[in-house]
Amino acid sequence: MANTEPEERRPERPAEEDGTAHLFRAIGKQIKVLRVGAGLSQKELGARAHCGEDLVSAMERGVRTPQPEFLELADPLLGAGGVLLAAIDDVREAQKKARTRHPEWYRGYASLEALAVQLYVYTNQSVPGLLQTEAYAHAMFTQWKPLLSEETIEKRVADRLARQQIFDPWPSPTFSFILDESVLLRPIGGKTVHKEQLRKLLRIGSMRTVQLQVMPLAREEQPSLDGPFTLLTPKKQQQVAYMEIHTYPRLITVLEEVRVLAVRYGILQSEALTPRDSLALIEKMLGEL
Repeated sequence: MANTEPEERRPERPAEEDGTAHLFRAIGKQIKVLRVGAGLSQKELGARAHCGEDLVSAMERGVRTPQPEFLELADPLLGAGGVLLAAIDDVREAQKKARTRHPEWYRGYASLEALAVQLYVYTNQSVPGLLQTEAYAHAMFTQWKPLLSEETIEKRVADRLARQQIFDPWPSPTFSFILDESVLLRPIGGKTVHKEQLRKLLRIGSMRTVQLQVMPLAREEQPSLDGPFTLLTPKKQQQVAYMEIHTYPRLITVLEEVRVLAVRYGILQSEALTPRDSLALIEKMLGEL
């Protein structure tokens, strides 16, 4: 069967037509050249600039925006002589202009997510996009049916990783994630990808702004078998809810419907393992792989 991609119900439009993506890719290439010239690995630069190795990698590939704070730290570390510092004003201006890099049907939610001060996510199918590794996201989109083109897969992976910049600013939003234990047992992408994904969950779950909990399969009561959902509170706005089934999205703004889901999320939090016990369970699973 040919690897062809049918016309989508909700066509995607070109993202970031204002050229901001090209700027971020160019700066990422500069960072890589300077890092290699300084004899540092991505891990070493990340440690000295107070960020993760995966973040450095994503910035160098242009899928994550280099934050001004990072550029300020990296310039002297890499002996850039002010080259990275000179780009800070342009980066700030580009961040203001940058359009949301997502399919048209998803952009309403994505724009709200970027403004979130609170974000609560429950899932019982797969690791939430905000917590996925690049390899896990790639495996997810590669398995998509009907098959997606390689170009579309790469774009969607990059867009998904770009959303993860929500963890970078300070003050950061408050995050709560509840993952059904079945999500942790499902080896999407194979053993190596699975282990890398569990390690990322441990890293993010250890952040002060993040509360990560696991809903055990052994629980006799499960208040949300209907499926995953997200509760989101944008800055200076009312809380909304979002759910998606087979790429059919629904953004819920009716206060009573949002309230019902908020109550359901509270029950999930009470029934799930504590954050500490959840991380211990993930560590145990990782050790058994």
